[in-house]
Amino acid sequence: MSPDFYDRAIARIRRLIAAIGLVGAAIAAVRFGLRSGCGFALGALLSYLSFHMIRGVAGSIGAAPTRRVGAYAALFFMRYGLLGAAVYVIVKYLEVSPMALLAGLFASAAAVFAEILYELAFSK
Repeated sequence: MSPDFYDRAIARIRRLIAAIGLVGAAIAAVRFGLRSGCGFALGALLSYLSFHMIRGVAGSIGAAPTRRVGAYAALFFMRYGLLGAAVYVIVKYLEVSPMALLAGLFASAAAVFAEILYELAFSK
């Protein structure tokens, strides 16, 4: 498979994360209230940022060592601490629903699953 194939898949996953975040936030806001919608949107945003960090580390594997590789590796290991701190601040100070935030954090997993289904359905 060509590098172009992976670039297209990553672009689709990014668009899917954004779409899942927007649609999920709208549904949560209508069904459970504005704070839940905001919580889902913030969770999806954190999910997108986490996906971006993981992609950066995965893309730097096997590359020539640079300062950027080290930064991505450090962020990769600090990711859970950073996500935990962000979740704490969002829930504690913005008073959004923790369950909606948690649901939003699964946006990247849902997007990757949707990409897998897309590739299975439309692969040649």
